[in-house]
Amino acid sequence: MNTAFLAVAAYLIGSVSFAVIVSRAFGLPDPRTYGSGNPGATNVLRSGRKSAAVITLLGDTFKGWIAVWLAAHFATPGAAELTVALAGALSVIGHMFPVFHRFQGGKGVATALGVLFGFNLYLGLGAAGTWIIIAVFFRMSSLASITAAAFASFATWMFYGFSHPFFASVTVVALLLIYRHHANIKKILAGTENKFGQKAKI
Repeated sequence: MNTAFLAVAAYLIGSVSFAVIVSRAFGLPDPRTYGSGNPGATNVLRSGRKSAAVITLLGDTFKGWIAVWLAAHFATPGAAELTVALAGALSVIGHMFPVFHRFQGGKGVATALGVLFGFNLYLGLGAAGTWIIIAVFFRMSSLASITAAAFASFATWMFYGFSHPFFASVTVVALLLIYRHHANIKKILAGTENKFGQKAKI
């Protein structure tokens, strides 16, 4: 029962869309109506308000971390790892399909990063470092996110092995994240993907 309660709580936490909330607070258009249509920090940045994008990034990352932290501290003894793994995955799923925002969510990159930091500091640092390296060289958030997702799954296997709940959790999230970028993948292959510095028409 405790595991189920914490899993549902994690989904509800993930369902809070900081991109939508912050945009409303700053008087910006709904991020689902311009640019990529994705309610996330990268699309909010296209509005030209860097402060709004930073707050969105921090908020979405924090909710992934806090969902894992709560699960780790309140899980039933003996089921902690499974509970934490479920909470991590469901917080990202909540971000992607938020019940509070008509299930129109983001791609889950920042929230997934928060989950990784909650699982293991080195997993979070590794994924963040991978994202930064790819973003700097190719100037594409989507490519950086896809690469970091693949790295996260591999790194989790290296840390914990195939049988650990964390590996299943991170791999499911990575696959969902890559799937949510399917339109971006087509654009990358076609050479038409947006790069940093391109402002959206809003």
